[in-house]
Amino acid sequence: MDEETLILENQLSFIMYACSKETIRRYKPYLDKVGLTYTQYIAMLVLWNEHPITVKDLGRKLFLDSGTLTPLLTKLETKGLVQKRRDPTDKRNVIVDVTENGFALKESVKDIPKEVLSLTGVPKEEAKQILEMLKSVLARVQ
Repeated sequence: MDEETLILENQLSFIMYACSKETIRRYKPYLDKVGLTYTQYIAMLVLWNEHPITVKDLGRKLFLDSGTLTPLLTKLETKGLVQKRRDPTDKRNVIVDVTENGFALKESVKDIPKEVLSLTGVPKEEAKQILEMLKSVLARVQ
């Protein structure tokens, strides 16, 4: 048995987990200012670019199940950022759309990704390369 594979720091999954956790932690002070959690923020990222969208498609994009997504969308709706409605052509589907307040929020958060990237210390070009590599990993594990 290769003992190197049982060292925590040699686990790709752990390194990706730790990087994700530390990066998301850097988002917190910025998102606190606009009243969003990180998960609400990434939901809004999808919604700003793909609206309206079914709850099912939103869940697929975010890798979230309905048990997580439903309360998240309820909170966003309570904040006046999104609205949900039944699909008139198929009542089984719920459609989510961005409200005027939701679109106004977009302006408030537009610089956050750049700010967070600078806090990580990763140069922009290197970040682009890492992103492409991780997209490749994600595509393979799906």
